[in-house]
Amino acid sequence: MDLIEWRARPELEEGAAILAFEGWGDASTAASTAGEFLIREVAEPFASIDPESFFDFQMQRPTVQIDGGGTRRVIWPGVEFHLAHFFGKELIVVLGEEPHLRWRTFATVVLDALRSCGVSFVLTFGAFIGRVAHTLPVPIFGVATDTDLIERHGLLVSDYQGPTGIVGTLHDKARRGGIPALSLWAAVPHYLAANHNPKVSYALLEKASEVLDLDLDLSDLEHEVENFERRVNEAMKESEDLLTYIRQLEVEGSQPAMNPQSTDELITEIEQFLKDT
Repeated sequence: MDLIEWRARPELEEGAAILAFEGWGDASTAASTAGEFLIREVAEPFASIDPESFFDFQMQRPTVQIDGGGTRRVIWPGVEFHLAHFFGKELIVVLGEEPHLRWRTFATVVLDALRSCGVSFVLTFGAFIGRVAHTLPVPIFGVATDTDLIERHGLLVSDYQGPTGIVGTLHDKARRGGIPALSLWAAVPHYLAANHNPKVSYALLEKASEVLDLDLDLSDLEHEVENFERRVNEAMKESEDLLTYIRQLEVEGSQPAMNPQSTDELITEIEQFLKDT
């Protein structure tokens, strides 16, 4: 049974790939949104992974859609490979939901497929909920197969140990397979965790543009960031206590510990804070 359905197979020369997944490690959908931005109008899917082997459809059910002619079709959860074009450069973007099953096999299938297309460098996106202020620059941590990449691109160093997701699994598999890889992890303010956060997506894309020497036009996303910050700042004006709390976060600085596990603790903290004020 073929685990990948190929529509075409691009051939890149020392190419790069960006991978982002919904689910664990995608706080405020910032990582997956950054990946989706890369394929807007400049990419086409060329392969997909058979979901039957990697997804539990009772945990994540397929959906039914009706097209213009009234025909129903089932949309399955899954992962797709896209070939994106940026002013003469080609980049493979892998997007989809985090699988439920057989992670080691999944990681092998994904990386083998990328290698067969000429990919020699893998960049992954992640986002976690952190004790950070939205008024400060987005902190971005780096996890790399070559630690020089972290210093070269001015990334924060992570000492996180604990449960991981498919991004961590893919990164480890790339390391073991001798594929250079860098994982970018951005911190999302915990008091905005329930909101889509374009500022964090923008920060991930800006850093990816630097790492891969891409000429990305982020102007549309920049407008989204401006509107987002304006709405947040207007909402914050309604609570002097919350403003004081954010000022305390600013004083604490912009170098939080990277800990994707701390989500529940931080959300409980801000809920308690709001309850007490």
